[in-house]
Amino acid sequence: MEKFTKLTAIAAALPMANVDTDKVIPSRFLKTIKRTGLGKYLFDPLRYNPDDGRENPEFVLNREPWRKAGILVAGDNFGCGSSREHAPWALLDFGIRAVIAPSFGDIFYNNSLKNGLLPIRLPRQTCEQLMADAAMGGNARLTIDLERQVVVRPNGEEISFDIDPFHRHLLLEGLDDIGQTMALAPAIDRFEERRRREWSWLPSTTGA
Repeated sequence: MEKFTKLTAIAAALPMANVDTDKVIPSRFLKTIKRTGLGKYLFDPLRYNPDDGRENPEFVLNREPWRKAGILVAGDNFGCGSSREHAPWALLDFGIRAVIAPSFGDIFYNNSLKNGLLPIRLPRQTCEQLMADAAMGGNARLTIDLERQVVVRPNGEEISFDIDPFHRHLLLEGLDDIGQTMALAPAIDRFEERRRREWSWLPSTTGA
């Protein structure tokens, strides 16, 4: 998992509440277990016209400079609905590393943290200010400093945000569930060696 320390990027505004995971990525695209290639399906019902499949020119991520957005500022209850890790996968594959919103669906929030996507909860009024910043385009980039736990507006104003210390540590170190286990590999190896010496009568865990 890629480390998340500090991000300066174009922000795209999605002023919609209750954007569920089926809008983030519809269920028909969930057949793959790969984390790549899903970005083109991100927000499919909003990005493409249902009649001919062409891009909806009014949707923010179909317009410059927001095609290159690395931050999304959304409305209340973003990522509600069904559980699917493909939702953060699609956002990450598109290039979005952080989502700022007043609130999130609980499962989406946790799935995001596990996959290296940073969800930031901020008051609705603050999100509206950040959406106004985002509307100014590529010259009005936001900065997210996870080490200091601040969002920096284009005017230099710093906005503090809360995050669980454990999840903050995992993001800073780039550790997903497998990474957390691998970080304990030396201790696991020591235990296995002791097990072979002191409890040799037990069946082997390695099959050897």
